[in-house]
Amino acid sequence: MDYLKEYQRWLESDEFDEETKEELLSIKENEKEIEDRFYKELEFGTAGLRGVIGAGTNRMNKYTVGKATQGLANYILEQGTENKGVAISYDSRKMSKEFSLQTALIFCANGIKTYLFKNLRPVPELSFSVRNLGCTAGVMITASHNPPKYNGYKVYWDDGAQINSPRDKDIIKKVREVKSFNEIKTISEEEAKEKGLLNIIGEEMDDKYLGVLKSLVLNPEIVKQEGKKLKVVYTPLHGTGNTVAEKLLKELGLENVYVVPEQKNPDGNFPTVDYPNPEDPKAFKLALELAKKVDADVVLATDPDADRLGVFAKDSKTGEYMNYTGNMSALLIAEYRISQMKEKGILPNNGFFVTTVVSSDLAKAIAKEYNLKCYEVLTGFKNIGAVMRKADENKDGKYVFGYEESYGCLIGDYARDKDGISAVMSLCEAACYYKSKGKTLWDAMQDIYKKYGYFKETQVSIIREGAEGAEEIKQMMTSTRNKDIKNIGKYKVITFKDIEKDLVKNMETGEITKTGLPTSNVLYYELEDNNWCCIRPSGTEPKIKLYMGVKGESNQDAEEKLEYLKNAMLEVINGK
Repeated sequence: MDYLKEYQRWLESDEFDEETKEELLSIKENEKEIEDRFYKELEFGTAGLRGVIGAGTNRMNKYTVGKATQGLANYILEQGTENKGVAISYDSRKMSKEFSLQTALIFCANGIKTYLFKNLRPVPELSFSVRNLGCTAGVMITASHNPPKYNGYKVYWDDGAQINSPRDKDIIKKVREVKSFNEIKTISEEEAKEKGLLNIIGEEMDDKYLGVLKSLVLNPEIVKQEGKKLKVVYTPLHGTGNTVAEKLLKELGLENVYVVPEQKNPDGNFPTVDYPNPEDPKAFKLALELAKKVDADVVLATDPDADRLGVFAKDSKTGEYMNYTGNMSALLIAEYRISQMKEKGILPNNGFFVTTVVSSDLAKAIAKEYNLKCYEVLTGFKNIGAVMRKADENKDGKYVFGYEESYGCLIGDYARDKDGISAVMSLCEAACYYKSKGKTLWDAMQDIYKKYGYFKETQVSIIREGAEGAEEIKQMMTSTRNKDIKNIGKYKVITFKDIEKDLVKNMETGEITKTGLPTSNVLYYELEDNNWCCIRPSGTEPKIKLYMGVKGESNQDAEEKLEYLKNAMLEVINGK
């Protein structure tokens, strides 16, 4: 794309309003900024749209959102499912409410029924609503945990999961076929309501969603009993989480729930954090200060769209608040729930557990312990959703638990995306259960390590922004892919997987087999001594991500191994 030519077209064409043109005129002396905004179109990919808010082809704005929606509408009309409708929700980010209404009205202008949430609501409630209302699709306006300047557009299909192959490619094709912004259909809000096409969802959906979550509590009496004593600090990080989280916990009997006051209300500027991501310990600063003040047992944070959960829990022996990785918190929930299901005789004989290629190998150990089939899929919860859908269609097994290391899990089949709200509930239930046994959540985590082994994981992100950064990331992947890597540090490579080439190479015998996974730009190295590492570019952010995991004899042994492997991996990716 000739970025200067396209910039000029946006300034001169009557397709664009004056406000957009004024914004673009303000950068006329900044060619680097013009290039970044116009060197490509903001791609509608398998995860929908995500980008910086602003004018330009490579930005989130009413034109790029409109084009995506018109393409999706064309696809729905082609399927003949317009009468089933589309559910639409949004988070607290800048322009989220505006983009959600615009999205709804474009669908309505195309004769497609819509169900628009009256106020912001979490991703998992949107996924649940698609299923509950029998919709053909769902749209969530969110950029998840990205910095404040971003927004995004996630697309769900009728099972409540994000669109997957081959449907995603068919929808992407339809979006690309919308060549002009003049093709985007419009209708007024009043007319859409008069025609019965625009329907507003209120608190009645909260009640249905929370009712399902409460039905999944395994030890409600223990929660009521210990909930009188357990102290929980929670922060929604200025996002959607507290639209339902505090209400849920109190209805379950937790009497000491402290929501961080400075972060309680939705705010797209995220004024108290640099980065509204519960994966980042810095996001917990205010929550930990409150926790120390009230002597909390558990400290919880959800990201802006409330599909991810971050956790700190108090170690009663030291008085310190200990940080849980996404692997740790999800697998603590998994071990608690699955062990309790087994004890109560409700663990299905044909149950299955779903994990991802970059998640902890502890997942496989837990699945094996409870005789659950374990599926390993590519990164992205939509791939977990795809396994759930296939099992439903084939009546082949009962979903028990699924998670990915990026701080997301799902405890039941009521939705098809990771659910930070049910994770908050489950962590609090587990804390109550272990408290009744005289243990903390940290004690429970150590018990898991003693039982299965000291599995530890980490990841490193290398950020490269802009057009040059995108090319550098591409070159880093190509360079690493073409190396014949036999050792990473002192660890021998046992198996190498190039998932983009559907190739598995046994490094000892040279035997080549297939991965059996969909094509994806992922390199995976299985190492000796139960260690592994993986490299992939992010699908939503300008970064390349390195994942790694080890198994040690103790916490200290595992941490030392992990630090060594991390440094060895950085040497590989940096060409040393």
